[in-house]
Amino acid sequence: MINIRLIYLAIFVACAGLLGFGLYLQHVEHLDPCPLCILQRIAFIATGVTAVVAAVHNPQRIGNTIYALTMTIFAGIGAGIAGWHVWLQYTPRSKVVECGPGLEYMLDAFPLSKALPMIFRGSGDCGFVVWSFLGLSIPAWALVWFILIALAGMILLIQTLRQRKDATA
Repeated sequence: MINIRLIYLAIFVACAGLLGFGLYLQHVEHLDPCPLCILQRIAFIATGVTAVVAAVHNPQRIGNTIYALTMTIFAGIGAGIAGWHVWLQYTPRSKVVECGPGLEYMLDAFPLSKALPMIFRGSGDCGFVVWSFLGLSIPAWALVWFILIALAGMILLIQTLRQRKDATA
């Protein structure tokens, strides 16, 4: 049997580490995040907060189901955003929207219904690979991590369902 609290704690540590590295890239390496990067950070925060609350709470079957499902949904949303960002990076430059305003300006100047489509269209900044490691860009690494976290969430869900099945048998 796997220790569910340790998995939640490991997911929280991974999210905190990834956010910390993102802040390092922003403040030390001076790589300003684009709007899609900021949304990915928000998804990592939501995923990490869910994981740490679950680790501290040490839920039983129903609570674990709720936490694991919520965390998997947040990671899935993050994977969708990161996947879109990766797609923008590999789209020919002629099809990527020119540099646009930052996320804060868009949210202040436009209603959410108009700002969201602008954010997901990306900007010229979103289409450029400004940093890579082992051939993967920042959003590609984010996508990898979101997929791993979503898989861990699914494993937690399966483990919970097995516990539920064993308890009723």
